[in-house]
Amino acid sequence: MVKIKNGTFTIKNVGEEVILFGWVQKLRDLGGVIFIDLRDRSGFCQLVVHDDSPFYSLASSLKNESVLKVVGIVSERENKNPKIPTGDIEILVQQLELLNSSRDIPFEIRDDTTALEDTRLKYRYLDLRRPILQNKLFIRHKITMAIRNFLDREEFIEVETPILCKSTPEGARDYLVPSRCNPGKFFALPQSPQLFKQLLMVGGVEKYFQIAKCFRDEDLRSDRQPEFTQVDLEMSFVDQYDVMTLTERLIAHVFKEVKGINLSLPLRKMKYDEAIQLYGSDKPDLRFSMVIHDITEIFQKTDFLVFQDVIRQGGVINCLVVKGQADSYSRKKIDELTDFVRTYHATGLFFLKIFSEISGSIAKVVTKDLEKKLREQLQLEDGDLVLIVADSSYSIVKTSLGALRCKLGKDLGLIDSSQYELLWVTDFPLFEYSEEEKRYVACHHPFTAPVDADISKLLSDKGNCYSKAYDLVINGYEAGGGSIRIHQEDVQERMFEALGLSDADIQNKFGFFVEALKYGTPPHGGLALGLDRLTMLLTGTDNIRDVIAFPKTASASDLMSECPNIVDSYQLDELGISLQE
Repeated sequence: MVKIKNGTFTIKNVGEEVILFGWVQKLRDLGGVIFIDLRDRSGFCQLVVHDDSPFYSLASSLKNESVLKVVGIVSERENKNPKIPTGDIEILVQQLELLNSSRDIPFEIRDDTTALEDTRLKYRYLDLRRPILQNKLFIRHKITMAIRNFLDREEFIEVETPILCKSTPEGARDYLVPSRCNPGKFFALPQSPQLFKQLLMVGGVEKYFQIAKCFRDEDLRSDRQPEFTQVDLEMSFVDQYDVMTLTERLIAHVFKEVKGINLSLPLRKMKYDEAIQLYGSDKPDLRFSMVIHDITEIFQKTDFLVFQDVIRQGGVINCLVVKGQADSYSRKKIDELTDFVRTYHATGLFFLKIFSEISGSIAKVVTKDLEKKLREQLQLEDGDLVLIVADSSYSIVKTSLGALRCKLGKDLGLIDSSQYELLWVTDFPLFEYSEEEKRYVACHHPFTAPVDADISKLLSDKGNCYSKAYDLVINGYEAGGGSIRIHQEDVQERMFEALGLSDADIQNKFGFFVEALKYGTPPHGGLALGLDRLTMLLTGTDNIRDVIAFPKTASASDLMSECPNIVDSYQLDELGISLQE
């Protein structure tokens, strides 16, 4: 007698006596014979109980999701079902044992469930029984094992770093943990193992990795969670191309192992400035070819006052060309696109429809000379739609058109969802100006190395300093990012000064790390891959909650365990904490 996975029985097993365990997926009582679909992780097969069986009464009383043990004989079906893997056979039940019953379930366990996501998250342990979610967890496991095996062969050492850390706020908000043993003081949960992995390089580990839990208290969206997992890498005596090459080979290994896809290496590289210029994003989706065109020069002598004002203020006029879609967009649809770009702070959206005679919101101000220049520069053809944003802010123009480009790609079906387009975005700015803080902040983090030529400009020309940073982009998502780190004490001090940190701030936040740089720190760099996001991409979902066993909602709460929750007052008293009304 053998136990075989329920979803793997074939015609070759006919005549065998077998043991099965699993959940009742569906029961059909046809009067005189009962059919039960018994499901386990591998799939399901059909059980048959006839009315002369001593287990007929038990079988007829079973509810969906009851747990069974079955002994039976594999038999060839009379009416075969070619749509399922076990459709050639059925199990003639000889023994039936109810291991546990189930009450009525709040939603049906099936891939095409219509249950609301909040309901599924409340009963996540039931939702996890759905084959589609189990498959995503299995793929996540395969990705993790492929990564570990690859890095082990490359002589990386997996090292765990602390979860209770020092708060070093620079970027997202920290999750804080009060210390009972040190009243009034707090630990922070790590936003990443950044400082610790650099300290491992100081410690001579040379090649480190970790499947690391990270925590950020920030607003959530479909591809972001408050706690997430990243594949953390760090190496000594490398430059950025060493890190990128290693990562490419790692990703190629994962794609081959998990999807059977052979990636072409090396991956395409695109500088940050080019990505913003052409795609309005530092994570461009290259699965379709629509690019942003700069038409500022064409309108230099226009009489159109709106464009005149933009040009006078040093702004830009950019556009997208939507090939062959002029007739597809009514004025109502254009108005909807206008509302969309306004969410990105664009003041409006102008349009032209290209035929033998052009029409559109600014057709009256387009002279024959301007029309000729537009047709030549944009290679316009009859039926094309031109969508234009003009603003004094370069960032607003690029960001709004970049977002509009992605929306059009999805709305018009320009994206092949089975296709993968990977690239590196490199040469990021070292600093970005924070309107909220009215100062320059680190674009990545304050330990990112500037390009050598810009070290002398750290204090004098922050807006034109670039970094040795690089992001791996897959299908318009940032799948990973990293940089070469600052390893010289004097350069790190200058970086802190450029960020406006006082000696007291530096000592309070990073004192232990700055001290470590004084003791022969090797050149080093690394990268972190988002394991959740990578799994999301390789499983074809756009919701990161689908690839995490027990995720949080958009409000950072767990509907299943009902947390965060109120704690007893004595717990707060032990911590010396009181709550404000």
